[in-house]
Formats: sequence, C-alpha cells, structure tokens
Amino acid sequence: MGFSVIIPARYASSRFPGKPLASLQGKPMIQHVYERACQSEAERILVATDDQRIADVAAGFGAEVCMTSPEHPSGTDRLQQVVKDQGYYADDIVVNVQGDEPMIPPRIINQVAHNLMAEPEASIATLSEPIEDVPSLLNPNVVKVVTDSRGMALYFSRAPIPWPRDDFHPDVTQTEMPTGFNWQRHIGIYAYRVKLLNDFVKWPPAPLEETECLEQLRAMWNGARIHVAVADEQPPTGVDTPEDLARLEKLLGEAS
Repeated sequence: MGFSVIIPARYASSRFPGKPLASLQGKPMIQHVYERACQSEAERILVATDDQRIADVAAGFGAEVCMTSPEHPSGTDRLQQVVKDQGYYADDIVVNVQGDEPMIPPRIINQVAHNLMAEPEASIATLSEPIEDVPSLLNPNVVKVVTDSRGMALYFSRAPIPWPRDDFHPDVTQTEMPTGFNWQRHIGIYAYRVKLLNDFVKWPPAPLEETECLEQLRAMWNGARIHVAVADEQPPTGVDTPEDLARLEKLLGEAS
C-alpha cells in the first residue's frame, strides 16, 4: 500500500506574507519542501494552494498543483478538499507536509506513513521527540504528548504533561529535568486515512481543541485514535518568520 504527500501552501501569513515563495539558496522555499518530499517513498506529491502565484511557481518546477478555496479555516480542511477533488478512497493514506519545512527529512515522511499502515485501528499517525530541558517543558508553544503502552495518544497539551508533582514546587525554581519519565514534544507531521479527513470537516470544533488551540484534539474528542512514535530523525525547526529564514540561509551557507 502506497501513500501520497500533500503540501499545503498559503500566501497569506500574518508573520511572513508570501512565505512559500521566499528565496532560500536561490530557490523558493516551497521548492525545497517539494524536493524533500520527492526523496520520500510517496507515490504522488501535490502542492495545495489558494494563491495563483504559488500555483504558477510550483507548476514551473514540475509540481502537481491543486487549487483550493481561500475560505478554509484550517490546513486539515484544505487537505480534505484535495482528497475529495482528486477522488481518493476512504482507506488511502496521505501525509501532510507543511510548506514551511524546507529541511524536513524524507525519512520521517516515510516513517509516519508506514506507522499508520501498520496500525489499522489508528486514523492518524504523528511523531514526537524528547524534551530535554525545563524551559521547553514549561513553554506553552512546545506541545506535549503522552501515549499509552502501544503508542496511542492519550492527550496533547500545551501544559507540561504528565506533571511531576514531587519535583516541581511552587517555592523552588526547578532547573534540572525530572527523572523517571521521558517527556515528549509533538512534531507536527501527520499521516491521515482519508476517511478521517472526510469525517473531520463535518465535526464542529471541540471544547478541548478550542481551549488548547490544538486541532488534533478534535479528532480525539470524536474517538479517533492517533498513533505517536519517536521520530527516527529529528527535523530542523521550520520557518515562521523572515528571521528564521535568514538563520537557515546562514546555516546552509556555512555547511556548504
């Protein structure tokens, strides 16, 4: 059983308008993402965008492009339009690779797809990496995930979960990571069964989702199982701002 990669790419961004077209080592960033996806085992790779400028550039470097509505409230809705328009079957598997991850390792694209294939009761598969410092554990921008013994997600949260009751005291500043548990940061790459995408867009936002601002909690609220594994390779940080892009440009220049 094979899988497809869908790369959502929006032009509008409050922090970095036109981000997919920003130049990185002489190529638009979306091309770097596409070329990484091409190194995976995906049978088909599609760029999903609501902007003709991105569509024209992507088509220019050989990508298959799907135009989507500019009204989608989330990237998941954009993915669902693609699988619907392209006639995907309910059991097909698609991997969502964000358009601002120009250095994403092809290895983890394969990993998340194969993990979902191997777990028939899961509708979604995703990845994590160890949290190794207290500031990250306490940072609400670092999403934490806990799983059961089989790797099925129990919860995702911006809060430190599980909370180390006997290590963190209100009157003591904790500087060392507690021992006895391997805290995990969620990595935002997902493999989906198409049926889940079709169901997801019919569900209203869930209370947990709205409270935590974490879209995957809508799936869990409605009983979907999410498989989580530690990533075989830690992905570099994505590009959120022009400053991120400048740092990456410098790092790549130093490495070449």
